[in-house]
Amino acid sequence: MQPYYVTTPIYYVNDEPHLGHMYTTIAADVLARHERLSGKDVFFLTGTDEHGQKVQQAAEAREIEPIALADKVVERYESLWPELSISNDDFIRTSSERHHKAVQAMWRRLENAGAIYKDFYEDWYCVPCETYWTETQLKEAECWDSHNCPDCQRDVEKIQEESYFFRLSAFQDQLITYIKENPDFIAPESRRNEVLSFVEGGLRDLSVSRTTFSWGIPVPGDEKHVIYVWIDALTNYLTAAGFPEQENPKYWPADVHLIGKDILRFHAVYWPCMLMAAGLPLPKRIFAHGWWTVEGEKMSKSKGNALRPADLLEKYDADVLRYFLLREVPFGQDGDFSVDSLKSRYNSELANDVGNLLNRSLAMLKKYNGSVLGETGEELDMDRALIADVDAMQREVDELLNRQAFHLALERVNQVVKHGNRYVEDNAPWGLAKAGDTARLNTVLYHLIETLRLVAIQLSPFMPEKMADMLTQILNKDVKIDALRLLDCAGWGQLKVGHTCQSPAPVFPRME
Repeated sequence: MQPYYVTTPIYYVNDEPHLGHMYTTIAADVLARHERLSGKDVFFLTGTDEHGQKVQQAAEAREIEPIALADKVVERYESLWPELSISNDDFIRTSSERHHKAVQAMWRRLENAGAIYKDFYEDWYCVPCETYWTETQLKEAECWDSHNCPDCQRDVEKIQEESYFFRLSAFQDQLITYIKENPDFIAPESRRNEVLSFVEGGLRDLSVSRTTFSWGIPVPGDEKHVIYVWIDALTNYLTAAGFPEQENPKYWPADVHLIGKDILRFHAVYWPCMLMAAGLPLPKRIFAHGWWTVEGEKMSKSKGNALRPADLLEKYDADVLRYFLLREVPFGQDGDFSVDSLKSRYNSELANDVGNLLNRSLAMLKKYNGSVLGETGEELDMDRALIADVDAMQREVDELLNRQAFHLALERVNQVVKHGNRYVEDNAPWGLAKAGDTARLNTVLYHLIETLRLVAIQLSPFMPEKMADMLTQILNKDVKIDALRLLDCAGWGQLKVGHTCQSPAPVFPRME
């Protein structure tokens, strides 16, 4: 089977799980489920970033060890993902022994390639953001007089320390050439242009070690230095793939790294250059999505509007949240989480369209045929048009998800559902039943039920629990969504004459 490797960022343990983490992880899960459905050998990775000065300081303030702090937060993530039907194959922790080995092996490769050297580092540092700023950058951001961080507006401090450096500048031209020759490498296009502009503006060598804290992975042969986040965190994608034990890891290079736009530079500049220096393949694609506001306002702890996944799951079904987050906003753009928008989207597309087509089709099949698919008659142009639309939907959803156009994939499925509802009105099965046109009635009901079966399969990566319920009613048996494969179930006409469906039960009751 063809391998497929999708990743989320590793989430920092100095933060609680929030809507942004949920969004990225659901998107990655949909891709993983879709590719499994397509028959690929999928490896889906998520995890936690546990090292650094912020974690060490937070642990000291609580008078506990950093690993104890990390363990508490990791437990929250590991318990949350099953509630959201996240099907990750691995959960990487940067505090693990396997990652320790991989990071030190990556360091040695870079060192042996002549890409690392020792010098003194002096710049302005923001501890909360773990970001260094040059005097020029602070002046450009109009933060020089106040000595505030351009990102979080908190104080920056002058730091001078001995440090190892990665020769980032040496790979500037190579990276520019690669980005230009591989237009799909960074997406969406606005982020690609942003990265290209940044790199063409000139790259400075990158400080990749610290001596001011100890919570991290020591530099091989110089243990007073701790390997900094750029190499430590980013190497997680290789660790999980089997590096360094496997010379050519089965799942590397990754097919897509899904990230938030705030960490684009780390993934689209630092990471490719490190891989080039280490002589390793680059990921095939890096996609940076946007941020969410809540009811028109930026999320923040001070405003008390930072949406916690646990709170959302108390109010809404996990599948409804999965659908809304990927349907409401084009992936890559910023979006706003509004309760009114969620309810409107749910009622119009899920309750009124999908749910209505399922309920009315199964109800008519029960009323007119005792829930049994009867012998069909001659196929008309309107029947063939519906089949052609369903077949095109399956191809186009695959193409759209390969581009991470989640909202368009869902829109394409919804077009078929609307087509199905029009097909009901155009054919008026109640009239056919009254006229005694059994062959045409059976034909219409068959086309409706078969359309619903294939719609449910295409929606299953987005709403696995709801679609298992829908398919169970259609197929009249318990359906294991994770076991479905398009090779076995995607063709039109798999339901046979004489097949019995279940009585309809609401999958998407209206949300008042």
